[in-house]
Amino acid sequence: MATELLIDRTRCVGHGSCAELLPELLTLDEWGYPSNPAGPVPEHLQRFARRAVTTCPVLALRLAEAASRR
Repeated sequence: MATELLIDRTRCVGHGSCAELLPELLTLDEWGYPSNPAGPVPEHLQRFARRAVTTCPVLALRLAEAASRR
């Protein structure tokens, strides 16, 4: 099942650990807040995405079932 990485921007404080753990998907803007492309997390990055979610100190990340695009 495809999942996507979601960022709760109201919780995020710009710690930046997520981008360090998952640079293939997350980049930091000029203020240190993460941004990610829309769409599913590639299968080979699932483990790293789960690690970024569990490592976030303010619980601003989560993995959710990717919305089907029909």
